[in-house]
Amino acid sequence: MKKIVLLAFISLVSISCQTKINPSDLSKINGYWEIEKVVFPDSKDKEYSINQTFDYFDIKNNKGFRKKVNPQLDGSFLVNDISENVEIKEEQGVYFIYYSTAFSKWKEELVAISDTKLVTRNAAKNEYHYKRTGAINILGDGKKTK
Repeated sequence: MKKIVLLAFISLVSISCQTKINPSDLSKINGYWEIEKVVFPDSKDKEYSINQTFDYFDIKNNKGFRKKVNPQLDGSFLVNDISENVEIKEEQGVYFIYYSTAFSKWKEELVAISDTKLVTRNAAKNEYHYKRTGAINILGDGKKTK
């Protein structure tokens, strides 16, 4: 009996601790994101200390695109014409990001979103943790970056 009560309590706590995403939070995904780590289902993490690319999201009315961009030392970005179409859909109170290219389609669950953090989970249960980022200007030339 004690085990059942304990299990019920743990289940209740884990459900109540999940981040609830509101529709108004979805606009926070727009902008530049740098991956910090990937958490695998076996609880092992892969940390990313240096990134040569950032993810750039541009979404309006739950549709848009994601692009990989390369930050440059002068605060600019190198960008190519490759992008992924993105659509955000709500399914039974959970938001998913649907990606599509000419070659593939997949989706990721939107686990958490804030002004500074983004967490997604793919079908293999890998969690991708991002931090908000922006242009880098370490040349010290005094120019403002966009």
